[in-house]
Amino acid sequence: MDVGVIGIGMMGRNHVRIYSELKPVQSVYVYDVNQDQARIVAEQNNAEVAGSIHELLTNVDAVSLCVPTPLHYQSALEIIKTGMHTLIEKPICLTSTEGHKLIQNIPKGTIVGVGHIERFNPIVREITRIISNPLYIELKRHNPTSSRITASSVVEDLMIHDIDIILHSLFQDHLEVFSRGTRDVAMALCQCGNTPVYLSASRKASKKIRMIHIEQEDITIEGDFMTQEVYIYRKPGLYSVENERYVQENIVEKVQVTKKEPLRDELLSFLDSVRTGKEFPVTPEQAVKNLEVCEQIVRGLSHAI
Repeated sequence: MDVGVIGIGMMGRNHVRIYSELKPVQSVYVYDVNQDQARIVAEQNNAEVAGSIHELLTNVDAVSLCVPTPLHYQSALEIIKTGMHTLIEKPICLTSTEGHKLIQNIPKGTIVGVGHIERFNPIVREITRIISNPLYIELKRHNPTSSRITASSVVEDLMIHDIDIILHSLFQDHLEVFSRGTRDVAMALCQCGNTPVYLSASRKASKKIRMIHIEQEDITIEGDFMTQEVYIYRKPGLYSVENERYVQENIVEKVQVTKKEPLRDELLSFLDSVRTGKEFPVTPEQAVKNLEVCEQIVRGLSHAI
């Protein structure tokens, strides 16, 4: 199978790197408006440079679209109208309105997926297997300042990953949302059924954080998306008293997680969908729902955009 990558920013370069390593891929074609950068990335990964999007599309069976978010709608529309199988980096579009329009133009039989990469993080599968009746959930996603972000708030940039996990991996349910913050630092208190869910995201942190914390009646679950480690804390059932204080020693279990590069699994899943015709795990409809929740949250921020 021959694949193409349109846009070679940070994520686009990773797509090129991984495609070039995958056995199902025979050739990788690269296009970017900056042709000098396209040639550099192509040389580093034994890929071919296309002089235009049209030239790229005539040589490939599937495409990863990794252009800046404001260009997602128009670029994706032009590509999918040709019937090209397309993986769009998240978010699907700049707005949910654009996302709905895009969905209406997807030809029958064309695979279109959206790159919500954390869905393919192995700790998500393990945590989904463990939880049964969560009483409280908290997710934190904090980053140092990055020069690559220009069009999106921290909600569409970072928090959207955790929104996707809550909506499509843990609950598959409606979220009630209350939010506060700014363009770069935001919090959202959500209600999903009877479970309160607290989300926070920042682009002003000095420490990079990617964590999930879940409390149930008898256990607490903590996961780190970066180290791909999950711990279960169990109540011992017995308490002791030392110096007039209650002391509780939890039983701690480390969950066996098979560590993987999430983007690699995402791209393999996309290629499998192209080959078999089965639906990609992250559908355009799910991606638009994520964006709708983002827009709800942004409306509560002090500097909404």
